[in-house]
Amino acid sequence: MRKPLKTSSSFHFRTLISQLGSPHFPKFSSKPNFLPTPLEDPPLNLVSKICKILCDPRWEKNPQLKSLSPRLKPHHVSEILQIHNNTDSALRFFYWVSKQHFYKHDMSCFISLLDRLVRDCQFAHADHVRILMIKACQNEGELKQAMSYLNEITGSGFGFTLYSFNTLLIQLGKFDMIGVAQDVYTKILSSGIRPSLLTFNTMINLLCKKGKVQEAELILSKIFQYDLCPDVFTYTSLILGHCRNGNLKPAFRVFDRMVKEGCDPNSVTYSTLINGLCSDGRLEEALDMMKEMIEKGIEPTVYTYTVPITSLCEVGRVNEAIELVCSMRKRGCNPNVQTYTALISGLARAGKLEVAIGLYHKMLKNGMFPSTVTYNALVNELCAGVRFGVALNIFYWMEGHSMLNVQTYNEIIKGFCLMGDVKKAMILFNKMLKAGPFPTVVTYNTLINGYLKLGNLNNALRLLDMMKESGCDPDEWTYSKLISGFCKGGKLDFASTLFHEMVKRGISPNQVSYTAMINGYSAEGRLDVALSLFEKMEESGCYPSIETYNTIVSGLSKDNRFSEAEKLCNKLVEKGLLPNVITYTSLIDGLCRNGGTNLAFTIFHEMEKRNCSPNLYTYTSLIYGLCLEGKADDAERLLEEMERKGIVPDEVTFTSLIDGFVMQGNLDHAFLLFRRMVNVSCIPNYRTYSVLLKGLEKECKLLTENVVAQHVYSCSSDERYTDFEVLCLLLTRLSEIGCGPTVDTYTTLVRGLCREGKSREAEQLIENMRERGLCPNQDIYNSILVAHCKNLAVDYALNIFNLMVTRGFELHLSTYKALICALCRASLLGEAQTLFESMLQKEWNNDEIVWTVLVDGLLKERQSDLCLKLLHVMESRNCILNFHTYSILARELSKLDKSIGTHHISS
Repeated sequence: MRKPLKTSSSFHFRTLISQLGSPHFPKFSSKPNFLPTPLEDPPLNLVSKICKILCDPRWEKNPQLKSLSPRLKPHHVSEILQIHNNTDSALRFFYWVSKQHFYKHDMSCFISLLDRLVRDCQFAHADHVRILMIKACQNEGELKQAMSYLNEITGSGFGFTLYSFNTLLIQLGKFDMIGVAQDVYTKILSSGIRPSLLTFNTMINLLCKKGKVQEAELILSKIFQYDLCPDVFTYTSLILGHCRNGNLKPAFRVFDRMVKEGCDPNSVTYSTLINGLCSDGRLEEALDMMKEMIEKGIEPTVYTYTVPITSLCEVGRVNEAIELVCSMRKRGCNPNVQTYTALISGLARAGKLEVAIGLYHKMLKNGMFPSTVTYNALVNELCAGVRFGVALNIFYWMEGHSMLNVQTYNEIIKGFCLMGDVKKAMILFNKMLKAGPFPTVVTYNTLINGYLKLGNLNNALRLLDMMKESGCDPDEWTYSKLISGFCKGGKLDFASTLFHEMVKRGISPNQVSYTAMINGYSAEGRLDVALSLFEKMEESGCYPSIETYNTIVSGLSKDNRFSEAEKLCNKLVEKGLLPNVITYTSLIDGLCRNGGTNLAFTIFHEMEKRNCSPNLYTYTSLIYGLCLEGKADDAERLLEEMERKGIVPDEVTFTSLIDGFVMQGNLDHAFLLFRRMVNVSCIPNYRTYSVLLKGLEKECKLLTENVVAQHVYSCSSDERYTDFEVLCLLLTRLSEIGCGPTVDTYTTLVRGLCREGKSREAEQLIENMRERGLCPNQDIYNSILVAHCKNLAVDYALNIFNLMVTRGFELHLSTYKALICALCRASLLGEAQTLFESMLQKEWNNDEIVWTVLVDGLLKERQSDLCLKLLHVMESRNCILNFHTYSILARELSKLDKSIGTHHISS
C-alpha cells in the first residue's frame, strides 16, 4: 500500500478509519453517535412551529408549512421526529419532507424515526424505514455505521426480514464489501428465513464480479437445494466470473447449459461474452456473436456495441469501428460518452487528430458531457502528436472543473519531460504531493527518465529514494532505466549497486538491464567483466537478445579482439538469432578504428549478399576508416553511393569526411563539403567547426612560416594568429561559400568555447555577432554566464543575468546554482542570499531547489553555513519540503561535520 510522503513538521497525517474486522455478522457494543452537534444553537421556534402544525390532521395543506419547510435541516427533522406527540404524523412528515427537492435525510433522521417505531412496536413501518436507511448509504463507511446501529436494535424483537436482508446484500455488493456480505448470507441461512432466488443471485453476482467462481458455484448448488431454478441473471453472473478470470471455455459451457435448460440469454449475457472475447483478442468471434444475437432478435445495447468498437480502435481498425457506429445508429441505438471516447482515442492514434477533435465537438453539440477518460484520450494523443500546447490547455480546463486524475497528470508530466522541461513536470509533481492524486509508479518512472535524459543522475536517484519512501514500489522498468542511465553516464559502480538492489527486492534483471550493464563495462574497456556478466545472464535463464550480442561484439571489435567477436557471431547464429545490421556495423566500426578498412569492406559486401542493407552508421564507420587512412577521395565516393541509395548523411558522416580532407591539407574542398552539408539541412555541430578551425590554424601556421622563411627572421608571439583571429577567418570563409554565420552558428561556437574554458574568445565572438546585427539568444547568454561563474568573473556574470531577466528569458535552476555558488566563492554572501530569495518568488518544485542549489551547489562548495541559512529562508516562507529531502541534507551536512536542527526533521 502506498504511503503518503513525510514532510516537515507542518505535515499532519490524516486519521485512519478502522475497518470492520469481525468475521461474523457485525455486532457492536454501543450505538454510534449519529446525532450531529449543530454548529449553532438549534432554532427551537422552528421545531416547535412545525410540531404545532403537525397536530392538525390536514397539516400537508397548511400554507405556513410551505413557507417554513425550506429552512429545515436534518437536525431539525431529527428532533421533530423525536418529540412530536403522534407517531403516525411523525412518520407521514418523514415521508413528506423526503420528497421536497431542497431536502435530504441524514442518518440521524433514520435513527430518530426507527427508535420511535421500534419502541411503539410498529415493525412493518420500521422495516420499510430500515430498507430506506440502507439504500440511503452513500459509501462503505456509512453502510458500516448503519449496520452497527441496525444490529443493536435487532435485540428489541425487531429482526431482519428477507426484503431487508436482500436490500443489505445488494448494497454491500455495490461497495464491494464481499467479506461482510458473506457474513450476512451466512446469518440469513441460519436465521430460519427462507432465502429467495434474489438472495442467491445477489451473492453469486457479487462473487463472480471478483472472479470467485468456485465460491459462486457452491451457492448455485444451494439454489437447487431450495427447489429453486437458476434464471438468466444467475447464469450470466457465472459467465461474467469466468470471463473476468479469462476462462472463456467454461464461460461458453455455462452459456450452452443455460440454452439447453431453456433459459434464454439476454443482451447482458451476450454483452458479457462479447466483452470476454474482445479482452482475449478474439475480435472476429466477438463480432460474429453480435450478429448472432441480432439474428435471434436480441437487440444489442450501447454497451454491447461500445466494447467491440473500443477493441477495433485499439488495434487500429478505426474505419470498421466507424461502420459499427453507423450500424448501431441505424438500429436506433445512440452512442454514449464511452463510445465517443473510444472513437476519439482511436482516430487520434491513427493520425486523424482533426477528425477526433471534430468528434469531440459533435459530442458537445449532442448534449453529451465528455468524461475525464474522454479528455485523457485527447490529452494523450495530443501529447504524442506534438500538439502539446493544445493538450496543456485541455489540462488547465480540466483542472478548473476538478476533472483531473492521475492519468491526466502522468500524460502532461510525460509531455513536459519529452520536451526536456523537467522543471515544469516537477511543479505538477509537487501539486500531486500536496493535493493529490498521489503519484504512481508511472509518475515516478516518467520523471526519473526525464532527469536521466538531461544527464541529471543525482536527481533521478533522489526520486527513486522518494518513491521508496512513499511506499510506491519501483518496478522492472524503473531499475532498467536507471541502470542504463548510470551506465551511459559512466557511473558503473552506482549502476552495479542498483542492479544488486533490484535483485534483493525480488525483481529479476531483464534483457534491458543486463544489456545496459554489459554495454557499460564494454564502454569502459572492462570486457572480461562484461563477458562474465554475459555468461551469468545465460545461466540465470535470461536469454541474451541480439542487442546483447551486438553490445559484446561492438566492445570486442573496438578492442581489436576480432577472433572473439567472430566466435560470438557464430554463437548467436547457433542460438537461432540472425546477425542484423547493427552486428555487421559493430564489426565494421571496430575494424575501421583499428586500421582494418579492407577487411571491413569484405564484411560490408558480405552483409549485402545476405540481404542485410547497410544503414547510415555502416557507411559513416567506413567513411571514418577511409579518412583515417588518408583515403578521403574514396570516402567521398562512398558518400555519393549512400546518397544514391536514399540514405541521408548526418553531422557525424560529414564531419568525418571534412576531417579527412583537412588532414590531407585540402581545406578548400573541406569548406565545399561544409556547404554541401548545410544545403541538405544537416546542422553542423561544434566538432564540425573545430575540424575546420584546425585546418585554418594549420593554414595560418604555414603562411606565417613562409613569411618568416622569406624574410629570414624568427616569428614573435605577436605575429602568430590568435584563437579569435582564426575564428574570424572561419566566419569569413563561411560567408565566402554562401554559408554566412547565423544565430545557430554563433550558439554552437559559443557553447563549445565555453565548455573548453575559452570564455574570452566566446565574449569576443558575441561582440562580433552584435556587430553583424544578430542578437544573442538564451543559450548563448546562459553558456557565457556559467563560464564567467567558473572563472569567478561575478560582475560580468551578474550583468548577463540582469540582461537575461530584462529580456524575459527563462532562467534554469542550474543557472541560479552557478551564480549563487560563484558569489559565495567571491565572498559575496549577501548578494547570494538576495539572489536566492528572488528565485523563491518564481514557481519551482521546493525539493528540486534544495537538491540543485543547496546540495549539489553550496554543499559541494562546502558552504554549509549559507546552506542552512537559505534553508531557514525557505522554511520562513512556508516552502514545504519532503522528508526525504531533509534526510539528504542531513546526510550531506554530516560529511561536513555539520548537523541539521532536529526541528527540521519530523515524522
